[in-house]
Amino acid sequence: MDARDPRGEDPRRTDAVRVLQFLTVFATGGTERQVINLAYGLDRARFDLHVACFKRWGDLLGEIEGSGWPLAEYRIRSLYGARTLRQQLRFGTYLRRHRIHVVHTFGFDANVFAIPVARLAGARAVVASIRDTGDHLTPRQRRVQRLACAMADVVLVNAGAVKERLVAEGYAAGRIAVIGNGVTLARYGRERHDGRFHRELGLAPDAPLVAVVARLNRLKGIEYFLEAAAALAPRFPRARFVIIGHCHVIRDGAIVEGPYKAELEAHAARLGIGDRVVFTGFRSDVPQLLGEVAVSVLPSLSEGLSNTVLESMAAGVPVVATAVGGLPEAVEDGVSGLLVAPRDAAALGRAISSLLADGARAARLGAAGRERVREQFSDERMVRDTEQFYLALLARKGRRPAPRELEATA
Repeated sequence: MDARDPRGEDPRRTDAVRVLQFLTVFATGGTERQVINLAYGLDRARFDLHVACFKRWGDLLGEIEGSGWPLAEYRIRSLYGARTLRQQLRFGTYLRRHRIHVVHTFGFDANVFAIPVARLAGARAVVASIRDTGDHLTPRQRRVQRLACAMADVVLVNAGAVKERLVAEGYAAGRIAVIGNGVTLARYGRERHDGRFHRELGLAPDAPLVAVVARLNRLKGIEYFLEAAAALAPRFPRARFVIIGHCHVIRDGAIVEGPYKAELEAHAARLGIGDRVVFTGFRSDVPQLLGEVAVSVLPSLSEGLSNTVLESMAAGVPVVATAVGGLPEAVEDGVSGLLVAPRDAAALGRAISSLLADGARAARLGAAGRERVREQFSDERMVRDTEQFYLALLARKGRRPAPRELEATA
């Protein structure tokens, strides 16, 4: 029996803060993982979460459906046109029917589509999330997003570097808040190593695996990883170079395989390491795979705060990453990982080589990385900070009494 009243509201949840989070799809990515972590972590006694997307698709869709929170879909082919306007009207109706308190949008498309509607529909608080430095956007798209975000109460970012970039583009610093990503530490650990991945690849149990875990797009700089691998291959003949992630893109509203993976495979062949490089595609068992990785590498050209770097650190895997975006906020160079300049395959190779050649140093960096995640980037901290952020925002707007724990600072 449906317990909701004719307005669509669940009478058992009348005291809860009703939050709607809007993102594009549920492909594997840092934003999607953070939304799922929030969905499972939010206190159900205080929050009633609703989720919206443009398309019910992606490797992580089952996880969000399994959370039990309602999920609504608003299919569009572009951000403009009659179809989009009809979907925006549907979205506004949903917000009013469910009397949503907080609308929280993630990324360019969701920000542009949903923020104006949320404001017109009378949501008590509107939050825009920007979780990267925007290098993939055109100048026009950056202007459009800035106009949309001007209608939000707060822009929430996941790294200080993202805030600095937005302020440089003209955003008001006082309207930007920072909450870093969170990782479920219990999912990761060397004790999960059972050798299954090595057996799957037909390798001896002690063959070093150097891995990139990332959604495949050009801003990840994976060609520089391949060039570093080509330099490393003669010195470490038993090492294999593993790229874990897929190359799906959205084109005209459809999900298609992007060309980048084929380009990378051709590049590896030209470098003479085609037989040393493995592309696994999407894997749902990354926590277990990381237990068998010797060095985790992220050669990004642009980044907010990478989930995969934090996950590798949580697993105790030593990390080599580029010093871009928020990565230096996660990785302390020489303490909890190694940082190199972007687009420098030689420096990348030297850093990886130093860890493959010195197991004791690699172990020290891996242990320090895990401790840093435990102290500063746990999902418990991220969920708690987000809950307090929502409550404080509503209290500041005078729409909800300040919770006791916030009275001193509200």
